[in-house]
Amino acid sequence: MALDAALLALTAGELKNTLLDAKIDKIFEPTRDEVLLTLRTRTDTFKLLLSARSGSARICLTKETFENPQTPPSFCMLLRKHLTGGRLTALEVEPGDRLVFLRFLCTNEMGDLVENVLAVELMGRYSNLVLTRNGRIIDALKRVDFEDSDIRQLLPGLPYTLPAKPAKADFCSMTSAQLVEAACKLDLPLHQALIKSCAGVGPVVLREAVFRAFGGETALLASELDEDRRAALTAAFEAIHADRLAGGRPCLAADDEGKPVEFSFTALTQYGEGRLQFYDSFSEMLEAYYCRKDRAERLRQKSRDLHKTVKNLHERAVRKQAARKEELAQSGKADQLRLFGELLQANLWAVEKGAKSVTVTNYYDGQPVTIPLDVRLSASANAQKYFKDYKKKQTAAKMLVKLLEQGEQEIEYLATVLYEVETAPGEQALGEIRQELKGQGYLKYYKARDKKSKPADFYRYRSSDGFLILVGRNNLQNEKLTLHTARGKDLWFHVKNAPGSHTVVMSEGKDIPLTTQNEAAQLAVLHSSLAGGVKVPVDYTFVKNIRKTGDLRPGMVLYESYETAYVTPEPDLAQRLALPQNR
Repeated sequence: MALDAALLALTAGELKNTLLDAKIDKIFEPTRDEVLLTLRTRTDTFKLLLSARSGSARICLTKETFENPQTPPSFCMLLRKHLTGGRLTALEVEPGDRLVFLRFLCTNEMGDLVENVLAVELMGRYSNLVLTRNGRIIDALKRVDFEDSDIRQLLPGLPYTLPAKPAKADFCSMTSAQLVEAACKLDLPLHQALIKSCAGVGPVVLREAVFRAFGGETALLASELDEDRRAALTAAFEAIHADRLAGGRPCLAADDEGKPVEFSFTALTQYGEGRLQFYDSFSEMLEAYYCRKDRAERLRQKSRDLHKTVKNLHERAVRKQAARKEELAQSGKADQLRLFGELLQANLWAVEKGAKSVTVTNYYDGQPVTIPLDVRLSASANAQKYFKDYKKKQTAAKMLVKLLEQGEQEIEYLATVLYEVETAPGEQALGEIRQELKGQGYLKYYKARDKKSKPADFYRYRSSDGFLILVGRNNLQNEKLTLHTARGKDLWFHVKNAPGSHTVVMSEGKDIPLTTQNEAAQLAVLHSSLAGGVKVPVDYTFVKNIRKTGDLRPGMVLYESYETAYVTPEPDLAQRLALPQNR
């Protein structure tokens, strides 16, 4: 559900009572569609979230913590320039529209007091934040030029104009009787008739009125409602209006699994009393509804650039490897250079001065061979040149073999990192991956900017037999787990020839039962790129058989003595065996 005008007005009234006269302390732009204002009153500090994201546009107080970009975006810098230190003097709502004006009294570069207005437009995919002064646009979060719209442009220097309002009457300005009368003039199903008759509330509110009036009866034509039914519908709307006029009842409705599905300023009885949760404020309700969704979106945005970087690195490594293989194939012609040198050396007498080539008999197979010559060199010098080129090709071939080995390791390593980025559970995990890539020289390291955070713990599981099973979250953790935490008799698991986490059963000196071994193998699959596969090969061996050489990348190890199991994981196994420490 989107935030409608009626609920926005109630939310704005709530914010006005809390924030009026507060001063802006800090301004951040966590993602490209969100702005976070830290405001201080005489007694408290509040974080005001302004979201212009199409699927979750809203204005509300938040207690959530955000990871801000190292370099503030340009709109964030603009807001800091014009609003930092400003005092909130007014918070106004455009009647019947999803538009809030935040008026700030600020000091400009000359030291004069000026009023800057931040327009918060919360209209689905057209949501935006626009900073204005004296009715003219300073800038917008999302600029709209003449190519985007020939009706309303949002560009610096242009006059600020209000968005076009719906042609329908505003729900808040209509009486219940007027709304029902307008709907009953339409020969449409009741829900559709109500939607066409008013603006300012979402369909969920209109459905709620119909449910309160008629219960589960939905096949109703608006034009066919009799007087009793009209009276019942009018009474339902009056009750909803009464809730609104009293300040609203922030209500969240959830599905059978507890996932939030709708919210409103009135009780959504259509979902059943057991699925409703009421809140003390609209900000709390909006945060509860959007929290999970926004967190996933922020993670997607933050991982997008990192994923693109790692993918480009992987593709470049693959291209480089292909070029090296081609070069090695070309170096196979080195034997021909040696042969030419030998044949020339044996047939110096047959070379005429200034000749561009000479044809001699190959004493290995008796066939004639034509040898190209450098006319600037003598026959003997041409032979020596062929021997010299032969040695160069040999040296290059040896180097290429070594580089190909390193290239295969790099491709495997970057494939693993790419998998980790795609499956990262949160911002902390992405931060650890970035640190790893910086340590390997793939990303630039900014000593002053990079914040050290406490690394996350391994994933922890308890097998059916009571054995502790540890799983690494990334390459650095994999290495720490296998080479430093685990002991020789502990059992190590990893999917065969595919990116995945190291999985170790901590034996504590005991024999590990087959049930635990099978569960550990399944966890290794579930924490790999082959999760969801059938009969996935998993290598396993004792930790004492694992070794690492200095030329290997993080998380990469060597093992020769091992066995392979083929397992099909149970989808709920990880959840069933997980310990509370997992986060």
